[in-house]
Amino acid sequence: MHIKFSKKIIESNSGLYLRTMILVSGFVHKRFRIVGDIYIDVDEILFAVLIIVGTWLLVKAMRRLITKPNIIANKIDQKRRMTVFLLTKYFVWFISILASLSVLGIDLTTLVLGSTALLVGLGLGLQHIFTDLVSGIFLLSEGSIKIGDVIEVDGSIGKVMDVNLRSCELKTRDDVFIIIPNSKFLADRVVNWTHSVEKVRFTINVGVAYGSDIDTVTECLIASTRSNKDVADSPKPIVQFANFGDSSLEFKLFFWSKEAFFIENVKSDIRREIYKQLKEHGLEIPFPQRDIHIKGMSKEELLNQMDLKNKMKS
Repeated sequence: MHIKFSKKIIESNSGLYLRTMILVSGFVHKRFRIVGDIYIDVDEILFAVLIIVGTWLLVKAMRRLITKPNIIANKIDQKRRMTVFLLTKYFVWFISILASLSVLGIDLTTLVLGSTALLVGLGLGLQHIFTDLVSGIFLLSEGSIKIGDVIEVDGSIGKVMDVNLRSCELKTRDDVFIIIPNSKFLADRVVNWTHSVEKVRFTINVGVAYGSDIDTVTECLIASTRSNKDVADSPKPIVQFANFGDSSLEFKLFFWSKEAFFIENVKSDIRREIYKQLKEHGLEIPFPQRDIHIKGMSKEELLNQMDLKNKMKS
């Protein structure tokens, strides 16, 4: 009795499964009429959706594979990893969209030929956008500007936060975000402070009074960098006796740092320490001085002229 009852349940479930599969199969293979003789199949739509979803999952997996530390990516510079990922992502999405259109039965050749006039009109109206897109492809392929680089453009210094096909996102030292079209990087002069090296050399100018001991000044300037954690140990800071100024002996302190983005804060800390070091060793930073020599008139004549003017005023 129990065995017969179990067989009935199994047969009932099998029948329900078969009916469900038949309904699903019938819906999947159903064709809908769009306009005129244009039809679209449900299975083609589902297949195209699967391609898009699969591409999205593939891109997410590629991001982890390329940008996260691993055996392959460790051999590539961290900034270049994101460039490689962006190029690969755009290429994969391009192929995925073409495949989806092909699955839906859209003839790409006919589509391109039929929209030629439209593309020409769009090209004339959106030529700046196309220029930015092409510039973005060049930037990504060349790797001249990467995420994390500190660059200077149009007098503004900032860190590159994102590189897209049309524009780059720049974060300034005031925490202001600037969106810059990619074409500007190819047409204008751009300074990349961290293009190929992490450590960048910076300079601080210092003037001390005439008569100061030069060796002591050099020791003070070098000592001012030792306590600063943002100053690189290698290469070591160096001091140059730059010039005999009008009112001071001019020195230059050169040091290397990885903190190119916040270097003004680093310089400020070093200048504070320089002032303390010079003060401890009795060295002065002089005020500008000018010696005026009046020629063509003796001291007695000058005094007589001044007395005469005072008498005329009284």
